[in-house]
Amino acid sequence: MRDSRLSNYPRRWNGAPSQELLVIRQNHKTGQRSLDLLRWGLIPHWCKDPTGGRKPINAKSETAARLPTFREAYEKRRCILPVDGFYEWRATKQGKLPYAIAMKDGSPFGIAALWENWEDPTTREWVRTFVVLTTPSNDLVIRIHDRMPAVLKPADYERWLGLEPDPRDLLVPFASEPMTIWPISKRVNSPDNDDERLLEEISLPTDIAV
Repeated sequence: MRDSRLSNYPRRWNGAPSQELLVIRQNHKTGQRSLDLLRWGLIPHWCKDPTGGRKPINAKSETAARLPTFREAYEKRRCILPVDGFYEWRATKQGKLPYAIAMKDGSPFGIAALWENWEDPTTREWVRTFVVLTTPSNDLVIRIHDRMPAVLKPADYERWLGLEPDPRDLLVPFASEPMTIWPISKRVNSPDNDDERLLEEISLPTDIAV
C-alpha cells in the first residue's frame, strides 16, 4: 500500500536529518512492500523521553545487531532508503568540503536502514522513524571520509527486507568501480537549498583536489 501523503511528494536533492524521506519496507505477514515517508532520526519504540531522545541518524553496521537502540529494529524492521547519490564531507586545512557520490551510470541504488514505530506520549500519535547503516569506506570514498552508507546490491534487497534475523554479511563496503565522486558547493550545508544545482561540480585548488 502506498503512503497517501506521497501524491504531492516532490523530488528531493538535499534530504536532511529530521525530514521525512521515502523508504521501502516489507510487511512480514503479507510479504507486500510499500514506499512510505519516515522521519530520518531513529526513536526506539521503548523510548520514554517525551522528546524522543537523541534520534541517531546513522548506526555502525558492525554493532547495530547488539546495541539496545538498534537491536530489535535490526532483527525485525529493516528497510531500504532508495537514492541516486549521497553527500559526504572531507576535512581539510581550509575547512570541510562537500562531495557528491553516485553511480557512474546515474542509476539509483538502495541503502540499508532500520525503522521504528514510537508512540508520542503527549499526543498519542505514532511516529515512524529510520536510521541509516554505515560501513567502512571503499577505496573511492576513503579519499574523503572513513565511513560511508551501507549500499546494498540489488540482488540482496530481498534478503535485507526479509525475515532472516542477521544478514550482516550484506553490510560490507560497496565496490568502488561502479561509483564516482566530485566536489560540490557548500550550499548543500543548508537543507533550505534543495535543487539540482547542488550536483554541479566545482573546481578545487590542485593542492586539495581528490
